Amino acid sequence: MNRILAAMLAAASCATMAQAQVGPSAPVAQDAPVYTLDQAVSAAGGSAPAAEAATAGIDAARAGRTVAGLRPNPVVQGQVENVIGSGPYRGGRSAETTVGFAIPIELGGKRGARVAVANAQLSRAEIQAAIIAADVRLQVTQLYVEAVAADRRVMTARDQARIASDALRAASVRVQAGRASPLEQQRADVARINADANVERQLRLAEAARANLARRIGRPIDGLLDDTLLDRLPGVNVYGPLAPVNTTGTLALAAANADFSIAEAGVRLARANRVPDLNVGPSIRRLEATNDMAAVFSVSIPIPVFNNGRAAIAQATAQRTQADAQRRVTALDIEQAITDAQAQAANAATTARAASGPALAAAQEAARIARIGYREGKFGQLELLDAERTLAETRVAAIDALANYQNARAQVERLTARAPNGGNQ
Repeated sequence: MNRILAAMLAAASCATMAQAQVGPSAPVAQDAPVYTLDQAVSAAGGSAPAAEAATAGIDAARAGRTVAGLRPNPVVQGQVENVIGSGPYRGGRSAETTVGFAIPIELGGKRGARVAVANAQLSRAEIQAAIIAADVRLQVTQLYVEAVAADRRVMTARDQARIASDALRAASVRVQAGRASPLEQQRADVARINADANVERQLRLAEAARANLARRIGRPIDGLLDDTLLDRLPGVNVYGPLAPVNTTGTLALAAANADFSIAEAGVRLARANRVPDLNVGPSIRRLEATNDMAAVFSVSIPIPVFNNGRAAIAQATAQRTQADAQRRVTALDIEQAITDAQAQAANAATTARAASGPALAAAQEAARIARIGYREGKFGQLELLDAERTLAETRVAAIDALANYQNARAQVERLTARAPNGGNQ
């Protein structure tokens, strides 16, 4: 009887596995090319609205630098004197018409100060573009990892459904042979129904994860995802005592330094604007009475009575102090964030190695022993169901642990991403 039962279970298992492999839920053909994470990141970077906004910001900053380097335009001016008066100035007999232009002359280094501000703003725009690119990579990586993990959860759910079906067949044989009560068959049927329902749930979640990834990269996913991504774990001895965190050149600190450079250039510009500009220019004057012509030279300079520029300098200085304090805060915050992220990644790697290694192996062995013992009548159904439930939970926990590590590793890479030119722009 035991041999017959074992043969029936083997045949049913093979049939169920074949059915699962050719099921209609397979999203792509098995021989389709693998769609890698780098391909997904590249596709997302080219279609992300944030990336387009960052590119436009760089273009605007470059145009702003060009504008900052332009000199003031000359001013054409004209005037008529000694008209509409009394006595000899009645009418236009004594009119004097003057036509000329004035050339503003900037003093105090205003043009150079404006260019310095524009250059600092351009550097900040380039760093912002790098920040957006790093954020896009992190977002795509998280969606990609979730899609891969969802596919693997589907495989696990299908396998557990197959096992539940095998257990139901075994229980039915035992009941028909009079070796077990009908209650065993009912419990096995409940377990099978729950396993099939779990397959449906995991399929929906996998489809949603793949759809979210496709939506983020702006194109449909034509091939299989790289399932090996989840299994890339660091060596056992990779994570020892954490090395001191070096935030130099990171995107966050580079952005804070760029903000300080803008504020510092603003102080220089405020000081330059305090120096009054000159307006000089030649003119030609015509005397109506004699029809003679004469040259006129004009010079003008504003008198800083009401606005001497001190308030603007005080404002710019305060903004520089604020930016300097903010970059020190950013340095502390980024050090803490990197330290925490590295610790989380190390713990996630430890959990993933344990969950996908010894723990999973132990659960698989326990389930194997329970199946053999149940077939031979050494174990009851409750022991079998408990072992199978433990195996299913351990397999899902292993998938979650592997996904958590990949997300933690991606977060570390995002925090430690280097700024363009090392942040020295």
